[in-house]
Amino acid sequence: MTSLFARTLREDPAEAEVASHKLLVRAAFIRRAAPGIYSWLPLGMRVKAKIEAIVREEMEAIGAQEVHFPALLPREPYEASGRWDDYGPLLFRLKDRKDADYLLAPTHEEMFTLLVKDLYSSYKDLPVSLFQIQTKYRDEARPRAGLLRGREFDMKDSYSFDIDDAGLEVSYQAHRQAYERIFTRLGLEYVIVSAMSGAMGGSRSEEFLCPTPIGEDTFVRSPGGYTANVEAVTTPVPEPLDYSDAPAAVVEDTPDSATIENLVEVANRVRPRADRPWTAADTLKNVVLTLSHPGGERELIVVGLPGDREVDLKRLEAAVAPAEAIAATDEDFAANPELVRGYIGPGVLGPQGPQTVDERTGETRSAIRYLLDPRVVEGTRWITGADVEGKHVFDLVMGRDFRADGTIEAAEVRAGDPAPDGSGPLELARGVEMGHVFQLGQLYAEALGLKVLDQNGKAVTVTMGSYGFGITRAVAQIAETNHDDRGLVWPLNIAPAHVHVLATGKGTEIFETAASLAAALEAQGVEVLYDDRPKVSAGVKFADAELIGIPYGLVVGRGLAESVVEIRNRRTGEREEVAPEAAVARLVELIGSAGR
Repeated sequence: MTSLFARTLREDPAEAEVASHKLLVRAAFIRRAAPGIYSWLPLGMRVKAKIEAIVREEMEAIGAQEVHFPALLPREPYEASGRWDDYGPLLFRLKDRKDADYLLAPTHEEMFTLLVKDLYSSYKDLPVSLFQIQTKYRDEARPRAGLLRGREFDMKDSYSFDIDDAGLEVSYQAHRQAYERIFTRLGLEYVIVSAMSGAMGGSRSEEFLCPTPIGEDTFVRSPGGYTANVEAVTTPVPEPLDYSDAPAAVVEDTPDSATIENLVEVANRVRPRADRPWTAADTLKNVVLTLSHPGGERELIVVGLPGDREVDLKRLEAAVAPAEAIAATDEDFAANPELVRGYIGPGVLGPQGPQTVDERTGETRSAIRYLLDPRVVEGTRWITGADVEGKHVFDLVMGRDFRADGTIEAAEVRAGDPAPDGSGPLELARGVEMGHVFQLGQLYAEALGLKVLDQNGKAVTVTMGSYGFGITRAVAQIAETNHDDRGLVWPLNIAPAHVHVLATGKGTEIFETAASLAAALEAQGVEVLYDDRPKVSAGVKFADAELIGIPYGLVVGRGLAESVVEIRNRRTGEREEVAPEAAVARLVELIGSAGR
């Protein structure tokens, strides 16, 4: 440690919010270079390299072969696939001195596709799976939690190329099972959930999430085994209702009722029900939002949903990807005076509202698209805005009095909601996305012209799968899962070393014995970090050892006078004294039984 490039810190960094971020900085594994961008120090590099080694072993075990692409890429392949625009502001774009467009790659689907296109031309060449471990770049608006959400990060991405969907299914399952082995070897709890494909495209998508309260992803699970990212949850659609006996819709004065809470109170006063009081679930809330499409086009839409629900922007954006969604602004309302805040109803929306001609297609469409929650089925009756200040309409029937341009999954998912597959009520939990597997199908192969000749000599489009795993995110998540109030507690197989030897004293015999034991351990294939700092107190050395979190400690100190040294287990806190000459054999035994 006298020569190790590291300085531990006693205080948490000011910008750190989560334990992994605090401890990885304090223990000299990483240092912040800019928001969401980190430098890696020797201890951190050792941990990252061990995770990479595990990932490589499991990829090679399924026959995947390693390649490596540049991070700096030309615009043209991404323009051909549509992702130059689809990625929007997440993409780092730049120009060279000749004014040509380049990007820092967020993922490499296009480059893998073009490489296979360049080298392979026959069905006999397939299947093939290729992978790389490479740095990726995304211009996150709010980088946070250290390595868990950064602008620069290391990822393993692999891609399978098959002649047909049956081959893709085999490749997909092989990668899926490899991921399960990776998570097991890293000691990470995981849940596999159905997910949305987003800008990646494709027909099937699953995420590997690590459950944690600090996770940015919300997922659901049911007693019967249904699991999904909340963005991918589909709402069980009720059966249409008979509305032949429904009363005619009536507009009532409802002063001071611009909020759902106030509306319910007013409704029960001005037009009470005979069977029960009105509730928020009886109201139809119409939420005005602005979509920002790739290329800069802005579109105003309105989402109609039961008044006891809120719009979940992440679910909405998953449904409208690659567009981004924000709440409508004052300027949006000023440009559309027919939208009366607090009193918006279907009368000015969708098929009932003004129509316009689409400049691109020439088709007539709604000036303001109106999209309904799937629960708003034909025959349901609602209290909703009358498009006039201080007025609402009662008994407005979907299918009789209004229609919409379509449905959308944008409402919040709540604990207790029924699972789409009927497997029971949903439970909500938080998680960090660590891996994502996609059945891309022919999306990228078609866009970039990846075809091979089949058995009949006919050109067919190759079918692809895509599989990502976050390397640097894994470092953070393992740290997040393995720490206590004193510091990190690394699992043995990915720790920066197996044994932390500490010379805690002033006599030359102590340092000579410690150095000798460290050398003997290394001769047995044990990785050692030796704290040989001569003028550092025992207390500081113990504090640093606990902060760095190497699984076993070997303390050579005052006990040497009685011919004993101390072995410490960082995870359990157990300590045992052994003779110096027995220490190496005992540590080799402990490490072997723990599974190096």
